[in-house]
Amino acid sequence: MRRQLSIVHVTRAPVGGVFRHISDLVREQRASGHAVGLICDATGGGALEEGRLAALRPSLPLGITRIPMARSIAPADVPATLAVMRALAAMSPEVVHCHGAKGGVYGRLAAAFERRRGRTVAAFYAPHGGSLHYSAGSPSGRLYFGVERALQRLTDGLIHVSAYEAGVYRKKVGEPRCPAYVVRNGLRLQDFDPITAKPDPADFLFIGELREIKGVNVLIEALALLEAEGRAPRALVVGPSAPEEERRYRDLASARLERGGVEFLPPMPAREAFALARTVVLPSRAESLPYVVLEAAAAAMPLIATRVGGIPEIFEGETERLIEPGDAHALAHALDAALDQPEAMAAEAVLRQERVAENFSLAASAHRIEDIYRAALATRYSVVRAGAVAEVDVPR
Repeated sequence: MRRQLSIVHVTRAPVGGVFRHISDLVREQRASGHAVGLICDATGGGALEEGRLAALRPSLPLGITRIPMARSIAPADVPATLAVMRALAAMSPEVVHCHGAKGGVYGRLAAAFERRRGRTVAAFYAPHGGSLHYSAGSPSGRLYFGVERALQRLTDGLIHVSAYEAGVYRKKVGEPRCPAYVVRNGLRLQDFDPITAKPDPADFLFIGELREIKGVNVLIEALALLEAEGRAPRALVVGPSAPEEERRYRDLASARLERGGVEFLPPMPAREAFALARTVVLPSRAESLPYVVLEAAAAAMPLIATRVGGIPEIFEGETERLIEPGDAHALAHALDAALDQPEAMAAEAVLRQERVAENFSLAASAHRIEDIYRAALATRYSVVRAGAVAEVDVPR
């Protein structure tokens, strides 16, 4: 029997696909007998977020510690880093798994501090897109990527969710000075259960954060183009947003759509939202490996998505179905085809479901990540046994 590990996941906001990834991984790790904890943001959120954390709590014997964490770089990062250091010291993990840019900074600095105190701790970082969406030549990009390069010396391994993300990291940050792995997000068996549609479903569903990068405005423009041709499809927009962002998209829909074809709904579980519509639409300008696409594919939901990030890895064998990001005319054409050919869309969805069942296994992903943890810990413990007392470079 393999030795139990103590693992703490560090992330900023417990929302969206990143938190779905963490939740699935936490439950698999707990089922394998490991002691797991979570450090995350204490600001914002709502009933859905609180419900998800409450549901996850039984799988976290090391507990949940919530600390105020700003989305952007701010003076508040200093007290937040110190608070994460204190929380991590209290949890005493062997493994710190950091998710997203802010989680990556806080968690790796805290892990390094623990090593300075004489504890053996391995630190891993999963970008999940995050700061990789910045242009390498922009002021923000130069700042973030400079920080990423500096933190590599404190990192035992980069864990990318897609080959696309790994390639972008190498291109923008540089060739990693620590081991780098690609471990795709995995799906649970219940993700493949059929969806029971609600009465009178909408034609299209967008589910995700209401941000520019997610392309909600492109969807609204595409719906306006269909309306100009005499069609009047109904669309649902489901997801969290800052009040000013939601107001902006509501105003855009009111201005561009005379028949009011978009309804905005609060966040809800993906499968609950799937039951409200016939086709899922992901018009993103950038992604890593979005869970909502995997979940829709697993549920055999007809799906329209853009050719960004790791989405082509999900659409392997049918990438010609993907559309270019930011192109409202191309999206309108795809929406029009979905309205006219529901049987063909459903048949394609069934084939897509079969492919993702073969290639995206949660159990396999969790096992691979555990192997990565153990290899790094073995290296660190061997250094300790050899008599090293100072911080060492991660093996190349």
